[in-house]
Amino acid sequence: MMVLLSSWIFSYHVFVSFLLLISSGITYGTETDIFCLKSIKKSIQDPNNYLRSSWNFNNKTEGFICRFNGVECWHPDENRVLNLKLSNMGLKGQFPRGIVNCSSLTGLDLSINDLSGTIPVDISSLLNYVTTLDLSSNEFSGEIPLSLANCTYLNTLKLDQNQLTGQIPLQLGTLTRLKTFDVSDNSLTGQVPTFTDGKVDANYANNPGLCGSLLLGACKAKDSSKSNTAVIAGAAVGAVTLAALGLGVVMFFFVRRGSYRRKEEDPEGNKWARSIKGTKGIKVSLFEKSISKMKLSDLMKATNNFSNSNIIGTGRTGTVYKATLEDGTAFMVKRLQESQHSEKEFMSEMATLGIVKHRNLVPLLGFCMAKKERLLVYKNMPNGMLHDQLHPAAGDCTLDWSLRLKIAIGAAKGLAWLHHSCNPRIIHRNISSKCILLDAEFEPKISDFGLARLMNPLDTHLSTFVNGEFGDFGYVAPEYTKTLVATPKGDVFSFGTVLLELVTGERPASVAKAPETFKGNLVEWIAELTTNSKLHDAIDESLVNKGDDNELFQFLKVACNCVSETPKERPTMFEVYQFLRAIGSKYNFTTEDEILIPEDIGIDNMDELIVARERNN
Repeated sequence: MMVLLSSWIFSYHVFVSFLLLISSGITYGTETDIFCLKSIKKSIQDPNNYLRSSWNFNNKTEGFICRFNGVECWHPDENRVLNLKLSNMGLKGQFPRGIVNCSSLTGLDLSINDLSGTIPVDISSLLNYVTTLDLSSNEFSGEIPLSLANCTYLNTLKLDQNQLTGQIPLQLGTLTRLKTFDVSDNSLTGQVPTFTDGKVDANYANNPGLCGSLLLGACKAKDSSKSNTAVIAGAAVGAVTLAALGLGVVMFFFVRRGSYRRKEEDPEGNKWARSIKGTKGIKVSLFEKSISKMKLSDLMKATNNFSNSNIIGTGRTGTVYKATLEDGTAFMVKRLQESQHSEKEFMSEMATLGIVKHRNLVPLLGFCMAKKERLLVYKNMPNGMLHDQLHPAAGDCTLDWSLRLKIAIGAAKGLAWLHHSCNPRIIHRNISSKCILLDAEFEPKISDFGLARLMNPLDTHLSTFVNGEFGDFGYVAPEYTKTLVATPKGDVFSFGTVLLELVTGERPASVAKAPETFKGNLVEWIAELTTNSKLHDAIDESLVNKGDDNELFQFLKVACNCVSETPKERPTMFEVYQFLRAIGSKYNFTTEDEILIPEDIGIDNMDELIVARERNN
């Protein structure tokens, strides 16, 4: 009985602690978070203009910082930072102490940059609620701060590929939530921590001075008899110090020259790519027999060693690089975000995804595994992401109505096929205008299908929500933030938001032409217009009065059905596809159906089609 009582008390305290964590993140923020990002932008050098081009503080609408590069918020319409993901941006300078003002922050990723100096000794007071801290692949020096042991919420701590010295604080072993700990490729010495939870995935490779584990061997006891010898040796060392200094100067310039040459070979200084150069001979597993055999070395050469200048897109699942072979053949390579899945599980997923073929899916040509890296090879899509076509950095969208309708019908067909005909059936979980790519003829192709299964689980733990891993903001179905369970109707909601983007020309997280007093997202704006009988006002002004107004309004009605707040009120993706086909019947966009579903009900009138759906239900 006492054991049960103790267990209940412990669970109660854990629950209360979690509530305090959440409430503290919700209570503070907004103005301080804006100041936080301003101070980071000011204190860090940004030679590639990743922050300078995106972090514009002139906009005063609620949630505007949530659209900055690398910024994820607790809610898309609230200036409260949840995660900062500033990896691989070429940033320079020291650790940004202004981060303390992001008081709700749970995840910080500064990996693969050129940051230097020491890690702040008071880092725990700068990052009160951090669960993921990744400072790997930088130039940080000095010792690992003891105060990291006070970051009690840490799940992941990555400090590898830096210039850290000294001992690892043994107190880190008391971090009961820690699952991943990586300090490889540093110059650390002494005994490694013994973790309370023996399931920690620890990596100490390439630290010759470490000891105290099964792989590293036991630490040797100090031999007092050697103390006198040490004194004598010290005197001898003093005699050659002057000569050593001279040699050191020579070596300094030699190393500096070598480093300069390496930067000439790899101008972007991409450290993760350099870390896998020793595995260049690994073959790329291909699903297409028509594709020439490739090795990792071919991928590296085709992407200029995965240079930042070759990046054509980033998202929750990873970074996409443009690749061009010597014969001019172009394709895309996606570097997946780190996954907890084993090599065997990854191979199994690849075997499944490799046979998934459809006209409106981006073809997966092959994959490659190098150390911990997972690289996917896709067919090239010359016209890039639908998002960039709808929201170009400079100027207005140039897509006319017929082309937008063609894209909507093709994308709906691809997603309907994944839901209804693919074996096994696939829930996408991350539908947005960024994962709909366009080929040379603007035929839409859905990317990232099946990749959600390779990411860390989305629907098993409440910590998923705390870590902010639930798709792109603005597209997420309202029920998901409560249940954390992905469903086909969640995909329908996300796709409905894409349809709203197509017909309104607005971004999902904010509405440019809404009144300044409106603080909601695109879906909420549409709901408000519907309530006020002003839905026509939502249509992109560049599309109206060109003879297509009836089609535009029917299209808008389909989108509104998709984003219904109640999942049961949303149509299936097959029905969405049929609705859109009916609207675009005069254009002859569609080819022979590959969706194995009851035959096309063949109704051209939208109102009759909706009645037919209700009758079938």
